[in-house]
Amino acid sequence: MFTGLVIAVGEVHAVRDLAAGRLLTVGHGGGEVSGLSVGDSVAVSGVCLTAVSVQPASASFEVAAETLSVTTLGDLRPGSRVNLELPLRASDRLGGHFVQGHVDGRGEVVEAGGSDDDYRLRIRHRESRWIVRKGSVAIDGVSLTVAAASPGEGCFGVMLIPYTRTATTLGALRKGDRVNLEYDILAKYVAGLVQDSAPGPGQATPDEG
Repeated sequence: MFTGLVIAVGEVHAVRDLAAGRLLTVGHGGGEVSGLSVGDSVAVSGVCLTAVSVQPASASFEVAAETLSVTTLGDLRPGSRVNLELPLRASDRLGGHFVQGHVDGRGEVVEAGGSDDDYRLRIRHRESRWIVRKGSVAIDGVSLTVAAASPGEGCFGVMLIPYTRTATTLGALRKGDRVNLEYDILAKYVAGLVQDSAPGPGQATPDEG
């Protein structure tokens, strides 16, 4: 479990194809990400991965073919920058929101820009039912508040403060870039419950019973 508060921006050092996926080696420069052990979990641009090899300033992760197909990790090349976060500890403060590292799908940046005080991203996506204004969403692993929701257009918007733009990869996003999206787990459970409780064809609603 994560909170969407990125602690470092890493750089992809190497990408190697495997029989059933890909091996990513990511440099993290030590610092807050140091002390990793083989088997530890790390959120890499919002995707929970397991470290299979650890060096003093880098770590390697095996990425399954399924993960490559539903996230942006398949787009990564040497030199690509990624957001890094370590799992939440029981003693930590919950500064963002509960993020599982299980990406729901990819979104596309349709607008990016503005002033320092009003810098916004507008994202096109497919699951409008899981987005509400002032709700939470994780974009490339970064916990953000939804500033605007346009279900009819299949888009939502977020605002980035200067710190977020410089401390994560989001400040470098441009129109046409793809991003990993993880919707708020509470929204997904509520949507699932509503869908399961909806009457099927020919079934009476509670008021009709």
